[in-house]
Amino acid sequence: MMPIRLLIIDDSDDDALLIVTHLRRGGLELAYERAETLGTVVEALAARPPDIVICDYNLPGFSAQDALRVLRDSGLDASFIVVSGAVGEETAAAIMKAGAHDFILKDRLSRLIPAVEREVHDARLRLQRHDGAEAALLASEERFRLLAEHVQDIIFRYRLVPEPGFEYISPTVVALTGHKPEDLYRNPALVFSAMEPEDRAPVEASWRSPEPSPLVSRWRRPDGVTAWTEQRAVAVRDDDGQVIAVEGILQDVTSRVLADQERERMDRELRQTDRLDSLGRLAGGIAHDFNNVLAVIMAYAGELTDSLPDGHFAKPDVLKIVTAAQHAAALTRQLLIFSRLEPSRLETLDLAGVVTDIEQLLRRTIGEDIEFLTLIREDLYPVSIDRTKIEQVLMNLVMNSRAAMPDGGRLCIEAANLDQGCGAPPGSAGQQKLVSLTVTDTGSGMTPEVAQRAFEPFFTTKGPGQGTGIGLATVYGVVKEAGGDIKVQSEPGHGTTITVLLPALDQQITRAQAISPTAAADGGGRVILLVEDEEEVREVVKRILARGNYQVIATANAKDALEVITNSAILIDGMLTDVVMPDMSGPQLAGRLRQARPQVPVLLMSGYTAGALPGGTEGSDALPLIRKPFSPATLLQQLQDILT
Repeated sequence: MMPIRLLIIDDSDDDALLIVTHLRRGGLELAYERAETLGTVVEALAARPPDIVICDYNLPGFSAQDALRVLRDSGLDASFIVVSGAVGEETAAAIMKAGAHDFILKDRLSRLIPAVEREVHDARLRLQRHDGAEAALLASEERFRLLAEHVQDIIFRYRLVPEPGFEYISPTVVALTGHKPEDLYRNPALVFSAMEPEDRAPVEASWRSPEPSPLVSRWRRPDGVTAWTEQRAVAVRDDDGQVIAVEGILQDVTSRVLADQERERMDRELRQTDRLDSLGRLAGGIAHDFNNVLAVIMAYAGELTDSLPDGHFAKPDVLKIVTAAQHAAALTRQLLIFSRLEPSRLETLDLAGVVTDIEQLLRRTIGEDIEFLTLIREDLYPVSIDRTKIEQVLMNLVMNSRAAMPDGGRLCIEAANLDQGCGAPPGSAGQQKLVSLTVTDTGSGMTPEVAQRAFEPFFTTKGPGQGTGIGLATVYGVVKEAGGDIKVQSEPGHGTTITVLLPALDQQITRAQAISPTAAADGGGRVILLVEDEEEVREVVKRILARGNYQVIATANAKDALEVITNSAILIDGMLTDVVMPDMSGPQLAGRLRQARPQVPVLLMSGYTAGALPGGTEGSDALPLIRKPFSPATLLQQLQDILT
């Protein structure tokens, strides 16, 4: 056992020796030294810390209270026992109250041995508790270190005074900022340089706030990828309530943020789809009613044209009425194309012929202040696409270019062949040949942000009343439906080039034959059951059929038509019926006709085209369909086709 280290504060060497001798006779092993001034006391406490201090009460130049104060200031855990001659009870109580562990009179030294033994025992207990607490603290710190180093979140403590800096930050910060903790200890500003510039000020402000709120911040990882963290922090205050530090965690919420962004994107697409569906239903309803009106206009105008001799002064005016009605029908079809209610009538086309046919219309449309050029190869590969739709694509692209050149400019349409490897669109794997259709202008051009959104439905840079934003969306839908692709090259102030890429066919061009009104005119007196709920349309169709040498049984609804169908005494050679009617659809009526008279052919007519009809009715792809509006010659020809 180590000897007890004893410091005796006494001005008498004999008294000190007496105390030591008494303790040794009691069986205690000692190592002692004597001090008689405050200076030597301070020196002994610092150089050779004692286990017990035994101090006389009356000393020259200082008191026992002074010696006790010096011991306490040293921070040593040593017992202080006062050994003195006769003193009053008040004096003894005062020194005990000041912190002395015991007070023993010199004429009663028998109490000194048990007092020393007691203090030694208590000191050892305190030491054991201290060592246990220190060990527990070290173990706790080690567990915290392991937790902080292995957790995915960043744990930090950032002091604000006397100078800002990190007191601790976990190693996970390396993956987020590229800087090690020791780098951040030396230069705390490095952590802010890794944040997105707009997020730095809010983070710094929150770290100085008395109540830091949860805060999501963006970081630029060393690999250039953006990451998001959510801060959970608390302010640390001193005894005066001043905020001196902030501590908390930065949780990586990148996956959650990206998931939220994806969910928002899908929600936007869903809302956009709902808007498109609503617009589609609206467009279909408008198209049905409007096409009925156009059918009447075109039919009467066609009848009038056929009745006027060549050279009649009114015939050009009537032809203009027909042309205007055809343009109105084309506008209606644009709505149907955009809303995907208009099916494609695929044709094998030569784009050179399409551009040539529409060139004069385009020249009149863009105006004389635009220099208009066409560079079309004569040996273009054939493509399969709806002629009306590709014409609409050209019209929309040209009109967009015209709008980008309000003060005039140059517009060029080019068409050329492309072989494999010359810009094949994504998703056209295995495609050997392509045909490119390019529209180039010298207009104002587009920023990358505008170019990226150019084909979004309803997106437009025009002011109110200057456009709906469905033109390029229609172009995109037509091209994608044909299996092609579309590319945009544009720069503000340097114009725009839009290239449409269409897959080429290996077959030859087959041109549609013109309908001969005279060949389709003779119905041979056959009987046609006409079912049409619109009176104006019913009357004009009845008139066309009568002039085509047909006998007509005209009905205004499906109920009246069924009475004719089920009456075996009435002869019927064919049925011409509207698709959309209030009591029964045309395809449903055709089904009832097939049950009663399976040999009688049916021709449907409608301003709608295909797909879902109002009321949930489905159209029939097996039945021939003529679209409103139609010319008399077209109606007679298609009717003759189903009858023969």
